[in-house]
Amino acid sequence: MLQTTWIAIVLGVWSSMYLLDAFLKSHKSWSRHYIHFLDRTGLAISICQLRWYSTFLNRTFVRIGQWRPNFLKVWFTCGVVFGLLAMLLSMFLLTLLVINTFRKQPVEQQVLTPVMPGINLPASQVSYYLLTLLVCGILHEVGHAVAAVREQVRVNGFGLFLLILYPGAYVDLYTDHLQVVSPIRQLRIYCAGVWHNFVIVIFSVIMLVLLPYLWIPMYTSGNAVAVTYVTQNSAVSGPRGLSVGDSITSISGCRVRNLDDWTSCISVSMRQSSLGHCMAIDLVKSLDTKDRNLSISGKLESLDCCNGTSNTHLCFRFHVKTSPENKYACLPARSTTDRPMCKFQSDCYIPSVDMVCVYPAVDNHTRLLQVHHSRKPPLLFLGHPLDLHYSVSLSNFVPRFSFVPAGFPDVVETFSKYLISLSGALVILNVVPCYALDGQWICSAFIELSLRSTVPDRDTRGIIFTVILLYGTGLLFVNVVIAMWTLFT
Repeated sequence: MLQTTWIAIVLGVWSSMYLLDAFLKSHKSWSRHYIHFLDRTGLAISICQLRWYSTFLNRTFVRIGQWRPNFLKVWFTCGVVFGLLAMLLSMFLLTLLVINTFRKQPVEQQVLTPVMPGINLPASQVSYYLLTLLVCGILHEVGHAVAAVREQVRVNGFGLFLLILYPGAYVDLYTDHLQVVSPIRQLRIYCAGVWHNFVIVIFSVIMLVLLPYLWIPMYTSGNAVAVTYVTQNSAVSGPRGLSVGDSITSISGCRVRNLDDWTSCISVSMRQSSLGHCMAIDLVKSLDTKDRNLSISGKLESLDCCNGTSNTHLCFRFHVKTSPENKYACLPARSTTDRPMCKFQSDCYIPSVDMVCVYPAVDNHTRLLQVHHSRKPPLLFLGHPLDLHYSVSLSNFVPRFSFVPAGFPDVVETFSKYLISLSGALVILNVVPCYALDGQWICSAFIELSLRSTVPDRDTRGIIFTVILLYGTGLLFVNVVIAMWTLFT
């Protein structure tokens, strides 16, 4: 679907929701019941935004925040140390990126790259991206809520929101309590979100390392690759094609043990011409169904000597000793490709038998490939090898049992990678001392903690905070502009 179509659908849905909300609120008969429904459920609709707010989780936050308070104090103090170090590192990286850009020496990988579905995010992975945003946002805000309870700051409620297509979460803290606690306690609360995002990254990295060992009871690896998806109406779909769960072991004699082997075999098949198969000349003549009156020029590289009369036969070329020109025969493709493979005529030598190496009569880009998989007989693929490559999705993990989902390990692996990248990006983004981000409050509390004794004047500390905040906001803005410019140029 075109990007403009998706945009039109999204805008249409949000416009309809907003107009329906406005209509129900203004209608005399329904407004009272509708507003009561919104108040009871905690829902709120505004322009391109849907919010849900509830106090349902408050007791859970209290239980967690009061569990082992000494451990939680150490835990969130570690978050303070990490948050302050992350702020310095983030400011350094973003400043370095701006300097290198103005020097015309931009780094190869942007630190902050806007993720836009359909532009730099495949449509097939939008669900991973949105789910990761939701999980990271919820755990981020849960960190703030638990730390607030630990520091005796009241939690008013917890909410979720959907902004256009992007989900998120937020926690509502009692501001008066938050402002009167000491700066170090404020830091524990403010840094808890990015600290939990960093913990998500560490946990996801550990999961990626352990995944090959966790799948051993249900999956095998190192001997084949498993089909996890087959493109509909492709050359490999259908009753005789590949199916989800099939394990592929080789492509025309090229052994496939993992995804790297699969890619290598596809590359080899593109560089080399189609291999032939050894057959006795008498057998070729007996199986040949080509029209005997058909005149074929030996200079043609690709032809249809079968005259398109059968889906099971294919035109093959070969040489005989008595003639230097190519000979052609219409042979059954499956029984022919079951014969021993050959690259040269000399590969087919058998004493006292007149053997030939028959090659598929195809053009320079087309290959006849045998894909050996768990179901017999092997798949015969006729076309460009890249069509085969892009028609299926594969996994290194082959299910041991039929009821085990073939694509589950790749789903977990992909989700873990998204958690690492997006949660890490949220750390870098949130610790920057910028308006409306956690970095603003982290910076304010740290200035109060570190400069209150050396800079007793409150206004002076306020000026220092304002300068740092303006610098961080401008730095983040410039980096976003650079990233957008790089994305669209």
